[in-house]
Amino acid sequence: MDPNNKKDQKNNQNRNRNMRGVVTLIIWALVLTVVFNYINAYSNNLTKRASSHEIPYSQLIDLIQEDQVAELKIENGVLYATPVDGYVYTEEAADKNKEPKSYTQSEKTPLILYTTALNDASLLPLLEEHNVKYTSPVQTQMSPILEFMIAYILPVIVIVALFMLVMRIMAKNGGGIGGIGSVGKSNAKVYMEKSTGVTFKDVAGQDEAKESLEEIIDFLHNPQKYTAIGARLPKGALLVGSPGTGKTLLAKAVAGEANVPFFSISGSDFVEMFVGVGASRVRDLFKEAAKVAPCIIFIDEIDTIGKSRDGGRFGGGNDEREQTLNQLLAELDGFDPGKGIIVLGATNRPEVLDKALLRPGRFDRRITVDRPNLAGRLATLQVHTRNIHLAEDVNLEKIAQATAGCVGADLANLVNEAALRAVRLGRSAVNQNDLLAAFETVIAGSEKKGTVITDEEKRIIAYHEVGHALVAAKQKNAQPVSKITIVPHTQGALGYTLHLPEEEKFLMSREDILAEIRTLLAGRSSEEVVCHTMTSGAANDIERATEMARNLVARFGMCEEFDMMALGSVQNQYLDGTYSMSCAQETYAAADRAVIAIIRQCHEDAKRMLEENRELLDKIAAYLLKKETITGQEMMAIIEGRDPETVDNYGATREEKQPLFRPSSPEVIEAPAKHIHIVSEPVPSPEEPQTPEEKSPEEAQPDRDPEESEQK
Repeated sequence: MDPNNKKDQKNNQNRNRNMRGVVTLIIWALVLTVVFNYINAYSNNLTKRASSHEIPYSQLIDLIQEDQVAELKIENGVLYATPVDGYVYTEEAADKNKEPKSYTQSEKTPLILYTTALNDASLLPLLEEHNVKYTSPVQTQMSPILEFMIAYILPVIVIVALFMLVMRIMAKNGGGIGGIGSVGKSNAKVYMEKSTGVTFKDVAGQDEAKESLEEIIDFLHNPQKYTAIGARLPKGALLVGSPGTGKTLLAKAVAGEANVPFFSISGSDFVEMFVGVGASRVRDLFKEAAKVAPCIIFIDEIDTIGKSRDGGRFGGGNDEREQTLNQLLAELDGFDPGKGIIVLGATNRPEVLDKALLRPGRFDRRITVDRPNLAGRLATLQVHTRNIHLAEDVNLEKIAQATAGCVGADLANLVNEAALRAVRLGRSAVNQNDLLAAFETVIAGSEKKGTVITDEEKRIIAYHEVGHALVAAKQKNAQPVSKITIVPHTQGALGYTLHLPEEEKFLMSREDILAEIRTLLAGRSSEEVVCHTMTSGAANDIERATEMARNLVARFGMCEEFDMMALGSVQNQYLDGTYSMSCAQETYAAADRAVIAIIRQCHEDAKRMLEENRELLDKIAAYLLKKETITGQEMMAIIEGRDPETVDNYGATREEKQPLFRPSSPEVIEAPAKHIHIVSEPVPSPEEPQTPEEKSPEEAQPDRDPEESEQK
């Protein structure tokens, strides 16, 4: 059959179907109009019956003669009489066994008595004699056609218009008013080519992930060169990585590069309060995608619906989330790979996903979006600083070196904080100091400039932080110190020591871990050696040292007692990295004893190093108390006997010296009424008025210092 003829037949069928629908709608509107008119007429009759009563003509004459009629209206051959207030009309009951009903005329309950008008010439003189108001209203005759149109045609048009409006609202909401009928519809956002505004040029530091996704996009654009060798289109790719590494950004870049429709939806959008909604939305999503194939479907946070199924739970496979997962698995198997539908999923908890979801044929590729290395961080900083005005002293390579371990979201936040700091300080460009200060703001928060600390507490904090830094400097495997400060910050730290690596390291040896534990415990050790006390400031150091010692024993197999036995398993690799112990209670207790032995040995080593370098400890602490914030290069200059004022700090130029904003005791105590100026002026006596030539004593004195006048 000719495709054009087939298309014309389909159009004719649709046109006939629409015509039948319009005719049916008009018929229903006409039927409703007739019903409404009948109901309206019937209700009017009921209303009149409730307040109107028919009486004989003779009775009406008697009432007029008895002065019981206040007004008379003559209309269409009927006399309508309104009795005076207080008149009681008694209606005889049809059944003699029932009591007659009485009606009283009043403003709230008007009473109308009517009867047929007779050709009685004495009626009008009688009305004049008894002062009864009478009238006959003038009725304008309406065209029967116009009356018919108002009574029938106009209501039909209004009803049809209302029906069409309701149908349009229902179609807009997907089948129900207020969205009730759209619960089974997919909520995916559809992006056409490059409508997201993000391309692969906006993604840096993830070259391997980009390479895998670029191949998928090329497969969509040029499928023939892959199918010529027998390759098939991959059905799905799973993006796995820590929060902030750029999984969603990569998906948006795919939307910008693919030049095909891109469906974006979150895993939480599938599940609603109604049973079966998730499965219905999955079906609708793949149905819509099949219409515009080739296309890409992106499901963010797929672990929301893709969690592993547990058949032992109450309810089994009837759970709403499991129904959604089962439907997703069926759709991944059902659609034809030749259509060009590719599913992208993103999650940071791949360990909880169902095994059936991860098998080849559903998600053929697992793309790891890891933390960027040094080159990746440099490329990411270059991307985020494209629209930022940078000063000449900015060296992004040193910033990339200083931000080891940061993800793409951290670097984007760092650049934005640096730009805000530059504006806050009145500069038109971001310099190196802004970037370094922004990095510290991201990891430690902003400085708490209103905190007042006593001299003794400031001394303890200074020795605590210098203890960390000095022990790190005296160990071969420790990370170098970048900054030491005793200024409190908003994230709870009264001071901190910042360690930044000089080069990328992807493995930690046993010596590296022990050096890190000694560095963490050196703060408390310094308090014990110098101040002969223990404070709560070492709480976070102790937690981190204990965690590292436990990892050394339970995960890394670096303890001789347990050899290479794993005592625990990691739970959330890409989130907090916690793990649970999976061993016997006796082994758990033995592992705790091994952890305690490691911590005790590292504690003793840290105290010994500080006692051996007590002179350097005092020098650095004195310099820190004077400056409140020093760099690691300044500390190394003191250790090596050089001038700490001539060192480099990741390329940052020295700013003007800021006054110490956290003295232990304020130099000047300002009174609450500091800004109130009290000036005493002589009041002239009435008996001896001043002459213009005379001057007051204050006017005769020379000008005083403003501060002296203010104190007075």
